[in-house]
Amino acid sequence: MNILSMDNITKSYGGRLLFDSTSFYLQEREKVGVIGINGTGKSTLLKMMAGLEEPDQGTVTMANHVICSYLPQHPVFEETDTVLKAVLRKCDESDLQRNHVEEKEVQAKTMLTRLGVTDFNALCKILSGGQRKRLALVAALLAPSDILILDEPTNHLDNEMAAYLEEQLKKRAGAVVMVTHDRYFLDSVSDRIIEIDKGKIYSYQANYSGYLELKAGREEAALASERKRQSILRKELEWVKRGARARTTKQKARLERFEELKNAASPIADAKVEIGSAASRLGKTTVEISHIGKHYDDKVLIDDFSYIFLKNDRIGFIGPNGCGKTTLMKMITGIVEPDSGEIVIGQTVKIGYYAQEIGEAEMPSGQRVIDYIKDVAEYVKTPEGSITASQMLERFLFEGKEQYGLLGKLSGGEKRRLNLLKVLMGAPNVLILDEPTNDLDIATLTVLEDYLDSFQGIVITVSHDRYFLDRIVRRIFAFEEDGKIAQYEGGYTDWQMRMQQKAPDESTPFASAKGKAPAAAGTPADLASTKKNSWKQPDTRLKFSFKEQKDYEVIEDEIAGLEEKIENLEDEMNKAATDFVKLNELTKEKELMQRQLEEKMDRWMYLEELKARIDEQGKA
Repeated sequence: MNILSMDNITKSYGGRLLFDSTSFYLQEREKVGVIGINGTGKSTLLKMMAGLEEPDQGTVTMANHVICSYLPQHPVFEETDTVLKAVLRKCDESDLQRNHVEEKEVQAKTMLTRLGVTDFNALCKILSGGQRKRLALVAALLAPSDILILDEPTNHLDNEMAAYLEEQLKKRAGAVVMVTHDRYFLDSVSDRIIEIDKGKIYSYQANYSGYLELKAGREEAALASERKRQSILRKELEWVKRGARARTTKQKARLERFEELKNAASPIADAKVEIGSAASRLGKTTVEISHIGKHYDDKVLIDDFSYIFLKNDRIGFIGPNGCGKTTLMKMITGIVEPDSGEIVIGQTVKIGYYAQEIGEAEMPSGQRVIDYIKDVAEYVKTPEGSITASQMLERFLFEGKEQYGLLGKLSGGEKRRLNLLKVLMGAPNVLILDEPTNDLDIATLTVLEDYLDSFQGIVITVSHDRYFLDRIVRRIFAFEEDGKIAQYEGGYTDWQMRMQQKAPDESTPFASAKGKAPAAAGTPADLASTKKNSWKQPDTRLKFSFKEQKDYEVIEDEIAGLEEKIENLEDEMNKAATDFVKLNELTKEKELMQRQLEEKMDRWMYLEELKARIDEQGKA
């Protein structure tokens, strides 16, 4: 049964046509994910669903007695309200019955605690933007509703919070409509994806993984239809050129068909962000962190952390909100000083810092888009040659007159996309990305991930986006208790598997990192590798064999040696770019080294996990 109908809606904003006579219908209990490039109208669509905005044309109809609960992208609270009062006030606005206040208080405190807000008497005016978003999320979840509308609910949630929200939404009886960039979250919660593209709404009856398959099929069918049209048009054109000897009714009909084919619109390819890789040369000394410590008042954020970043490192920092991840990034960039220890930055290092928060000082609302980019560089050198600021803006989907528009007219997501371009225009060789997936659309994230694959430099990221971490990083640093930061090889799913195996109440079968293990919450099963290794010992072995002991003593040095060989081969390949015979030899050698490295990494993970189990048995 339809509980919400949007018929032939048209909507313009700031001179831009967002929706062009398109429709959307919501059924009971549906879980719908809304995706589209920033600026296409995702938030506007949600506001029209919630009754906060009206379409210019068309109708929005809600079924009788249907109640909506809405989480805005940027919630606003009374500055003098306490945390608990602010949440309950929002519930009151959603027709909360007075005799349920005590019950709602208990539920609110439980949810707030799960989302990391524990001071219920704190005033809203002292809360950060992320804390306010979590307050609004709790209020939206608590309010009685048939349709829950969520605009970027996973922003400012750490991984545990996101998993908790997933479970809340999956067991919710009512319909859910959400805009989110979190692809694992979409895959886990949604049963339908709608895509906003060039003023139209396309519906796919599937989760995110299914959407990718269905969209590829739709685009292939459209291209096949276009190829057929072009083939017929060529034949009809030949007939027209020969000229008809008599103007019979049949021939006139054929001429009319030719005109229809000629004037038919070709399928328009989706607008895509393009990024040309640009980086400065990186010398021998990169970023060296030595025994740094940092605390605020009585809270220890970082205690005795050391690490030397290697060329082409792909590092992810994870941990709960407020643990010190952003502080560490600011220390690397020199914005914040460590209390102890030192950070050495090499002379050739050029840091590009993509910050989590962008204020008015960084993006003044009265500045023009093109001037904001030209402040960094008039042009940038890429593998395709020198590209002007205007051309780079076009690649980032800021075309024509939009380049001369004001920053204040941009959506939140468009500002983030533009800020990303500004960082990349500086041609950094060390990229620090602090929550890069917040407010960026999935299309831009996909292209960013492809860009990072070919980026010749170091990538350091703080992220709660499990998909992004699995896609990009090869080493995880996890913030743990008392300011300690632990190192783990692999991506987010590899780290989570290690945590499951270390937990005393887990019964997860012992397996190597490449072995089959339970996937992360919301992780598509096909993302977990199922590679087996013939050397892996049964789960019952709780002591090293002679060979395992010898391997354990030397394997880290062997891994380091292989990584250095691969790096040297890459340097040789760059020098032999025009010598195709030499390049082919080096490529084959590099592939062999990479296979050996993968085998060594598998072996190392197995030995580490076996050692941990042996140590745990010794403590029992």
